[in-house]
Amino acid sequence: MGIEIKTPLSEEKIADLTVGDVVYISGTIFTARDRAHSRILEEGAPYDMKGSIIFHAGPIIQMNDQNSENTNSKKLDAKMVAVGPTTSTRMNPFQPRVLDKGVKAIIGKGGMDERTSKALIRNKSVYLAAVGGCAALYVNTIKKIKNVYWIDLGVPEAIWEIEVEKFGPLVVAMDSKGANLYEDIKRTVASRKINKNK
Repeated sequence: MGIEIKTPLSEEKIADLTVGDVVYISGTIFTARDRAHSRILEEGAPYDMKGSIIFHAGPIIQMNDQNSENTNSKKLDAKMVAVGPTTSTRMNPFQPRVLDKGVKAIIGKGGMDERTSKALIRNKSVYLAAVGGCAALYVNTIKKIKNVYWIDLGVPEAIWEIEVEKFGPLVVAMDSKGANLYEDIKRTVASRKINKNK
C-alpha cells in the first residue's frame, strides 16, 4: 500500500522512514538538475527550501506562453507532458551543500555518493528512488504547475514547482540513519560471488 507523506516534510516524519519503505507524496515538489543545483549554491534558492523535496528531473513541458520571460509569472500557461528521474550522480558535487539548506527529501535514480549519504544523516533527510521509464505514470499524479524559476537555464534545467497527489511509487533507498539500499545490494552481490567461488 505504501506510506503517504505530505509537504512540507518534518524531521519526525522523515525519521519514521526506513530503507525499503514505499512512499507516495502529496503536496509540492521542485524539479532541479545540476545547473539549478549549481546556481542555488551561487545565488541562493528562489524559494524556501525548508522541508522541501527536490526531484532530479528534466521534465518535458508544453509551453503555451512563449512570450513570458518573467520566471515568477502568475500568467504561466504550461503543461507537463512527461517527467521521469534523472541519474542522481550528476548532482553529487552539489547535493550535500544543497541538503544543508533545509531540503528533507531527494527523488532520483541510481543513488548518490558517500558525501551525500553523510549529508542525509546530518540533515535528517532521505533519498527516494523513482522508477526509470515511468515518466507517463508519474505525470498523471501532477495536479498543476505552480511556478517556474530560472527558465533562462532552459526548460529541462529550470526549477519547476509542481503540486502532486500521491506521487509515486517511490522507494526509500537511503534513509536518515545511514542505511543504504544500493550498498546493501552491492554487499549481497559480492557475498554471492565469494560463496560461488568457494
